[in-house]
Amino acid sequence: MLLCVTASHKTASFELLERLSRHPETVAPTLVEAGAQGAVVLATCNRFEAYVESDGLDTDAVLDVVAQATGIPSADLDGSYRVIDDRRVAEHLFAVASGLESVVSGEGEIAGQVRRALTGARKQGTTSPALERLFQRASQAQRKVKNVTALQRAGRSLVRLSLELADSRIADWAAERVLLVGTGAYAAVTLATLRERGAVDISVYSPSGRAELFAKKHGIRPVFDDDYAAVAQRSSLLITCTTATEPVLGPAHLQRTTTAQVADAKNGCPVASPDSAPHVSSQLVIDLGMPRNVDPAIAQLEGVALLDLETIRLHAPLEELQATDAARAIVHEAAEDFHAVGSRATVTPGVVALRTHIFGLLEAEIERARNRGDDNGLVEQAMRHLAGVLLHTPTTRAHELAADGRGGEFLSALETLYGLVPDAGEATESEIA
Repeated sequence: MLLCVTASHKTASFELLERLSRHPETVAPTLVEAGAQGAVVLATCNRFEAYVESDGLDTDAVLDVVAQATGIPSADLDGSYRVIDDRRVAEHLFAVASGLESVVSGEGEIAGQVRRALTGARKQGTTSPALERLFQRASQAQRKVKNVTALQRAGRSLVRLSLELADSRIADWAAERVLLVGTGAYAAVTLATLRERGAVDISVYSPSGRAELFAKKHGIRPVFDDDYAAVAQRSSLLITCTTATEPVLGPAHLQRTTTAQVADAKNGCPVASPDSAPHVSSQLVIDLGMPRNVDPAIAQLEGVALLDLETIRLHAPLEELQATDAARAIVHEAAEDFHAVGSRATVTPGVVALRTHIFGLLEAEIERARNRGDDNGLVEQAMRHLAGVLLHTPTTRAHELAADGRGGEFLSALETLYGLVPDAGEATESEIA
């Protein structure tokens, strides 16, 4: 059975989503240790979802494991999540991957996040065949939505939306001194979007020490630990998008006058920034991190404005209904196809077992006919034709029952009538083609 526990911007507070996203890598292994056949966790800036395949863990057990792995009391989760099970799981994930459940309908970043969730689960060894197929089909559905509908062309990413909100404060993007904090996939998207708007004076800092490599690859300036605070003070636009679990930018980084500079001034020494560039009079800080990359206290500093995800999502545009309806139709069709293929797979071992049994009897009778002198092959031809006719109806009926979720009835009938108990691990659908 497939199960999804989801907390998103539609059900949970920003503060709870932030807490859930601090250590998502612990959840899937803990679920598997608790008895799940497989688990994949999708944690983004606006959602936390655990996809689980399990016949032994019920919803309460899954929630208990999530609470244990994240360190969040179950009581704090009450009312902040939805549980999706069985046939609804595929359509939900396909919609998520296509951007239909995002803050900004049609945003493109989520597709990569879904793929990375599966990759991460593979590295941890927590996937299962059913979850592999589910997530692979989700990516296929997303690509079809992208290619067939106008959803992603109409939608805007959170990066684009945040920079559009910044437009009212920025007269000339080319004149901005930009500091990008982070070097991951989101940072690359942010950098490309900044350049589209005309920004040219861009530096990058990495709390994990990857600034130099990222800067060389993208043709911008790296910032090292010793210069981070000084560059932050001189930047007019700061954008953070790291995976750090604690804030990487706080009031101490943006103070206009450092303790050392005060001491120098008292001693009669001139006070200047490392490259003699003046401090800016106003700064805009955009925090795209989840959990927060920026200490909210910086908003209390004079001349500093903070734009975080909680504020950004309040300005998300309304969905374009036509594009959304077309996308949801594709998602629904893809989910139905996913279940149809999956249903066929449930009866495939039984169909293979039945055919193997019938054709085994057939070969034995053909051999006896040959021993009796049937040299012209007419008896063999007739018997093979009869076997095909006899198998046609049970095979067709098996697939019809599977499509209705009644494949178990076919398997029970096989055991009752023929004493056949098929091994699900030995047959594939290609064997009945």
